[in-house]
Amino acid sequence: MKADWDIFCCVVDNYGDIGVTWRLARQLVAEHGLAVRLWVDDLTAFARLCPDADTQAARQWQQGVEVCHWLPDWQPTSVPDLIIGAFACQLPAAYVQAMVDNPRPPLWINLEYLSAEHWVEGCHGLPSPQPNGLRKVFFFPGFTAKTGGLLREASLLARREAFEQNPAARQAFLQGLGVTPTSDARLISLFAYENPALASWLDALAGDSRGNHLLVPEGRVLGDVQAWLGVDALQAGSVVVRGALTVQILPFVSQDEYDQLLWCCDFNAVRGEDSFVRAQWAARPLLWHIYVQEEYAHWEKLEAFLDHYVVGLSPAAKVALVDLWRAWNMDRDMGQAWQQVLEHWAELDQHARRWSAAQAAQPDLATALVQFYRNSL
Repeated sequence: MKADWDIFCCVVDNYGDIGVTWRLARQLVAEHGLAVRLWVDDLTAFARLCPDADTQAARQWQQGVEVCHWLPDWQPTSVPDLIIGAFACQLPAAYVQAMVDNPRPPLWINLEYLSAEHWVEGCHGLPSPQPNGLRKVFFFPGFTAKTGGLLREASLLARREAFEQNPAARQAFLQGLGVTPTSDARLISLFAYENPALASWLDALAGDSRGNHLLVPEGRVLGDVQAWLGVDALQAGSVVVRGALTVQILPFVSQDEYDQLLWCCDFNAVRGEDSFVRAQWAARPLLWHIYVQEEYAHWEKLEAFLDHYVVGLSPAAKVALVDLWRAWNMDRDMGQAWQQVLEHWAELDQHARRWSAAQAAQPDLATALVQFYRNSL
């Protein structure tokens, strides 16, 4: 079957790039009836998110998506109606030439990284003139009506609400991961890059008057957790208690399971782009570990998002949230910032729900892409 759309993904940062493109491809197939080919240059990373995937297959079908191994030795293939190059990845030169030679040149979308910076609205949807005459357009995900929106499946919030209203489903999911938190423990998920600020946060959690149960999926932050605990070789299933803090290591889970993990927790520390967006749909207080860029350019992106997110918070709760996020991303002491957040917990929890609902009132990214394509015809 000829593809309607092609999506190209070059895996740069572990799972962020493939996480976004895999989720987008699935939604385009399931909700918009498109035939989608997802070209991936690292099938090992893909298999962590899709456990059924074959890391040796040149071509395979997963959840309705045709997944193709993007090899350096490019072989000629048909060109569909629309091509998405995710995050400015360089398409094969022979493929671009095939686009030029096509009797009806396709629309070429450059899907950009997520940002809340003010200039994004002005650049979203702008053409990028190509010497070969192809139509290439910048498409920016974002948090306002003048951007492309966020990835969100049509049934996502309804599924979350059904899960929240079913304590037995929550218990069964956690038990499936080997997690049995005490009834009064604060359940926290931690998915982050390496972070020197982690130790001071763990100190605060361990010294708390209330129990904290920290769930850590296998990943890059594991080394910092091990260093703080003073143990070696933590792995999925490991459980270590220090004071009021229980640290439990979880296996790397599929995207759908990760959503449920976020829904189970009272607070979610997330990283990058894909898990950051999913934590917002979880409607819980969250902490974002933004991907580090040269010359601290990521701090501007952090502040831009905070400018949007804190609207509606009381002055004291706003200060508490901003101080925590800055401490986490600027290698500062987390202890006092965490205590401030605890003092405003109820307000921050309600705010997270309002933010999720407000974002869900806007078109989702997949729908925005489909509509943009139809308008371009």
